[in-house]
Amino acid sequence: MSNFLKKLPRLGVLALGFSFVAGVFLFGFAYFTVSIPDPNAYVNSQSTIIQYADGTEIGRIGSENRTVVTLAEIPLHVRNSVMAAEDRSFYSNRAISPIALAAAVWDNLITLGKGRGGSTITQQYAKTAFLTPERSIQRKVKELVISIKLENQFTKDEIFENYLNTIYFGRGSYGVQTASQVYFGTTVDKLTIAQAAVLASILRSPGLYDPGFKEENLPRLENRFKYVIDGLVDEGWLSEEKAAKIKFPIINPRVTSGALAGPKGYVISWVERELNQLGFTDEQLMIGGYIIKTTLVKNAQEAAVAAVSKEAPGKAPENLHIGLVAIKPGTGEILAMYGGQDYLKYQFNAATQGITSGGSSFKVFTLVAALEEGIPLSSVWNGDTPKVYDDGIGRAYVVNNYGEQSMGDMSLLTAMEKSVNTIFVPLGMKAGLEKVVDVARRAGVPDSVEMIAAPSVSLGAASPHVIDLANAYATFAAQGVYAKPFIINEVQGPNKGILYQGRIQAQEVFRKDVMADLTYALSRVTTSGTAAVVGSRVARPTAGKTGTSNDNASAWFNGYTPEVAASVAFYRDDATQSLNGIGGLTSVTGGSFPARIWAEFVKGYLKNTPVQEFPAPAYIGGTEPINLINAIPQMDPALIPPSPSPTPKKKK
Repeated sequence: MSNFLKKLPRLGVLALGFSFVAGVFLFGFAYFTVSIPDPNAYVNSQSTIIQYADGTEIGRIGSENRTVVTLAEIPLHVRNSVMAAEDRSFYSNRAISPIALAAAVWDNLITLGKGRGGSTITQQYAKTAFLTPERSIQRKVKELVISIKLENQFTKDEIFENYLNTIYFGRGSYGVQTASQVYFGTTVDKLTIAQAAVLASILRSPGLYDPGFKEENLPRLENRFKYVIDGLVDEGWLSEEKAAKIKFPIINPRVTSGALAGPKGYVISWVERELNQLGFTDEQLMIGGYIIKTTLVKNAQEAAVAAVSKEAPGKAPENLHIGLVAIKPGTGEILAMYGGQDYLKYQFNAATQGITSGGSSFKVFTLVAALEEGIPLSSVWNGDTPKVYDDGIGRAYVVNNYGEQSMGDMSLLTAMEKSVNTIFVPLGMKAGLEKVVDVARRAGVPDSVEMIAAPSVSLGAASPHVIDLANAYATFAAQGVYAKPFIINEVQGPNKGILYQGRIQAQEVFRKDVMADLTYALSRVTTSGTAAVVGSRVARPTAGKTGTSNDNASAWFNGYTPEVAASVAFYRDDATQSLNGIGGLTSVTGGSFPARIWAEFVKGYLKNTPVQEFPAPAYIGGTEPINLINAIPQMDPALIPPSPSPTPKKKK
């Protein structure tokens, strides 16, 4: 035993020597076998930024919230702050700093964990960019090898630039540019020394230092902030006089919602859809660093959200959908879109995905068809109820007015103003039901919306999307010029090159005299008709049409000014479920909530803009009354099959 004890020191030396040789061998083996891999995909990725037409940001899509900047764009005091926090000898060490490691151990002992880290900036970059987060000896060896190789292949400036664009700052922000925006609402080139010191302080562990994450993080951040400022002074990067004047800056509150939260999520998802149609894949959008300039106008979008917020019914059922789309007449540019309250809670865009019966919104297509056939606004029709017509295949089609009210004889102009069903059904038959369908198609109702050339087409039996009718009414606002709707105006690549340029696709589809008379009739709707609330609230020329389907399952208001066309629709998950009772109303018509929302939107969007006038009416067919009361004969009542008697209930 004594001999063994005597030999123990010698065995220890041999063991240490063997370990050293083995370690050198293993490190050498690793050096020659471990190559610098391709960076993890997210490192070189950049968020795709979605902007309003004026260049202000709407939101971002992508796995990482990142915007790359060059080292020259990053002020010296920002770079120095990061080095003061993480690696003060960065420009003099060679990937690994034993001195820094020892100093880090000492600093953290005396500051209770508030000092510097032991890894160099090169090591941190290697770990972040090329390796997984796992903790193992094997991963650490790879980190050291890659760090050394990085130092041999790249300059210090190149490594530092990549690091500053890669490192995670918390709050979903990667890279110093995005962190500047998230924490201080500015760009990196405008950061103060105090703000730079805060970002550098947070770098070490956002979960421990971001005060927006936990209130108890603030004292830790303030201590580390002082450590960074002191480091700037110690290294000669900041004078003591200037340091004494630096105050802890105000940090933006942490936004806990995701990029798709709230109403903007519906806009962003629609933008993604259109980008996909243009050939940009989801993967490209996630990491491509594109800048997407949309057609959306910021104050129009804000006005749409505000209008719904102000005028939507309180205590509405969860399955109530409100959709709004605004389009610029003659161009097809989508100016605003409201698809719901919160995309994160319900991924269903009420403006573009939902369909519901158009109701009396479709009467405009019947009126246009009639005007094209030379039937004047002055023509006289009978508006009594009920009326019974042949549906084209020998069956009875019974038509009733809203509330089963008989309206008597009136002009076509008044019939539009009051939305009289028993006049528009025979009007469509007189003009030609196929022609009514054709008018709707030319205006912009797509082929995907099924329409049948039957008497019911005049009363909106078809079920369009909100965006479909918004674009159709935009055609009328543009005096008969149809334009394909679009939301992507421009796509820029990461190098600022233009990858896609949106273009207006427009053509004239209706005569201007027909549009002038249509607009005149629809202006009466908003001044003294079913949507008089619009005229009372909007101090400029307006034209539009309400729409309320059978059983009150949907309610619409579609309208326009010379500057903008917009549609607002109310409906429920079940397109047949009644809106009755919502908001305390016995019946929710197009002239109620939808018209009020539309009016508030237009007021907000066009506030402080010059008033434009509509063209004067053309009076197609003259102004003299023409009797068309019996233009379409009713079906012989004797041929109408009796209604089936209810089956008597068995007594229990």
